[in-house]
Formats: sequence, structure tokens, C-alpha cells
Amino acid sequence: MPYTAEPAFIHGTPSRTGILLVNLGTPDAPDAPALKRYLKEFLWDRRVVEIPRPIWWLILNGIILNSRPKKSAAKYATVWTPEGSPLKVHTARQARLLDGYLGQVVKSPFVVDFAMRYGNPSVASVLARLRAERCDRVLVVPLYPQAASSTTGSTYDAVFAAVAQTRNVPELRFVKHFHDHPRYIAALAQSVRDFWSVNGRGDKLVMSFHGVPRFQLDQGDPYHCECHKTGRLLAEALGLAPDRWVLTFQSRFGKAEWLKPYTQETLETLGRQGAGRVDVICPGFVSDCLETLEEIAVENRAAFLHAGGRAFEYIPCLNERDDWIKALCHIVSGHLHGWASNAWDPAAADLKGAATRERASALGAAR
Repeated sequence: MPYTAEPAFIHGTPSRTGILLVNLGTPDAPDAPALKRYLKEFLWDRRVVEIPRPIWWLILNGIILNSRPKKSAAKYATVWTPEGSPLKVHTARQARLLDGYLGQVVKSPFVVDFAMRYGNPSVASVLARLRAERCDRVLVVPLYPQAASSTTGSTYDAVFAAVAQTRNVPELRFVKHFHDHPRYIAALAQSVRDFWSVNGRGDKLVMSFHGVPRFQLDQGDPYHCECHKTGRLLAEALGLAPDRWVLTFQSRFGKAEWLKPYTQETLETLGRQGAGRVDVICPGFVSDCLETLEEIAVENRAAFLHAGGRAFEYIPCLNERDDWIKALCHIVSGHLHGWASNAWDPAAADLKGAATRERASALGAAR
């Protein structure tokens, strides 16, 4: 296997620390061809669908990719913004804001960038860009509060696949999860309080997390337990009695059993029981996306109201909230121990670099 050529090296140039935010992904456009490319990459990942490959290849290429792209494109079109996909727009903004906040606590050279696990910009392309920026250390931050094989694990796979083709492999660190990080929970709780202060308070708070197949829990995936811990901590932070909140799972796919209770079924039951108003928050997402803006705020709203519910409110994701970006900065800086410093002196670094170049030149180095 050929290895990629490394960027030109200049002796004495200080290395940098790369911080790579990774989110799930998005199609390039809200149309059927873009959705077909995206779904093919996403659904062929063994971590996402664990059906034996020959059987799944027939289902994916014979049925799903011939029927689902057009339907999914229509849904994406309802949430698409002038800047592009909401998920990508929010992730890019989070990266820019994190860069600013991190610059207040880290003085040594660093670069913040973002990638999509599926779609563009790809993990491999952004890692190459970080190498070109002289990053010989990279902290990978999957933007999934709760770790799962199909999300966090898949991000690890993408990073390892990229560095497997790299000649000069950087040092790597990963943030596995932050489902119970005090500042993440505090930002979630404050987002709910802020929403209630403007819109009033519903009769029940529904915490909807993305679902995964039930068998993954049975085989040791931590996701289910981490979702429940996030839910419990958020309820405690808000002072909610047990009968004032419920935790559910959304986005089922296929006929297999997924984690329960299901979000839509729960909302329909609440509607039939005459629930006055429900407020729904999605603590498994840090950025609004198709699953929150269309599936929850449109489809599940309609299901609840049709079943007899009187009012439905969706509480937005953390997105670019100041307390969330500060929490993210705290999470990241906590993983940079020994890599970054707030006592870095650029003048001293320049002198050291000049001395290094002089010694290298004396030894006959080309650069």
C-alpha cells in the first residue's frame, strides 16, 4: 500500500496541536443524487448496519438506494439553509467559536478544524489538512455526548483508516464521551430553563435520544446506559419529579427491535391520555439537524397532536450557545495536558527555531 507524501518540512518550525471536531455527516445537497452517495457511504459502514455483507449488499443496492434517496432529499429540503445543511453549518460555527475560546487559555500553536464522518469534509481530508498545518499531535473530538459503536467507534475507524495510509503518523488522542460532564449537563439544563422562561413550561419533558438496535446493548454497547445517565443528571439539575419527564429513543430503521421506549409511540400515548403540552429536547445531539428539525419538530409534533395532545414545543440543541462552547473548550483543554501550554513564548520559540535551522544547515540539511 503506498503511503501519502508528507508536506515539505522546514527545520526549526514549531509543531502544532490539531483539534478535530467530528460530527456524523450530511449530504452535499438536498437532492436524490447527493442523498444516494451519502446513504451509500453511511449505510455500508459495518458499525452502522451489522447485517452480513452479502445479504445487506442486496438490500442496500437493490431496494434502499433505489427508493430512499428521493424521500430523504425531500425531508432535507425542508431544513436546508442558504449556508447549507444545518448540521454542517452548526459544526463549522462551533469549530470557529472553540478556536476563539481556546485561544484565551492556550498560547502554544494549535489548529481547530471539523470533519464529517460521512460526506464532506471527510475525516481523511481534514487530517491531511492538519498535517499540512504542521500538526504532529491531533485530539479527535467526536461530537456525540454518549459513546456508541455506531458513532464514536465509527469515528475511530475513520481516523485509523486515514493514518494507516500516512507515512509520518501523528500522536493521537480521543475524547470518548462527555455524557456526564458537569459543564455539558449545566449547559443542557440552562438551555431548558432559558426556553421555559420565554415560552412557559410544559406538563412533561420528553428527552429523545437517537436509537440503536437492541442487540447492541445486549452485546455490551455503552450507549443505552450513558443516555440514561444524561437523562437522570439533566432531570436532577432541573429539579424534575419522576412523573414530569420521560426518556425515549427515536429514528428507528428496519424491522428489528431497537432501544425502547420509542419516541413517537410515547408521544402518541401521551396524546391519547390527554396530555396538555409536552416539551421535547434531544440531548444526544449538540447540533440541530434533520433528526431534530424534521423528525422531532415536524413529524413527531404532528403525531402527538393527531393523537389528541394539545401543545408541542421543541427545545433547540445547544448549537452555538455560549455556555456550551465554553463547556466544549473545558472538555478539550482537559485532554490537551502535556500538548498545549498557556506559557508558550513565541519570541523564544523563534530564537529556538533559528538555532535549529542553523545547526541543520551546518550538518548539510536541505531545509
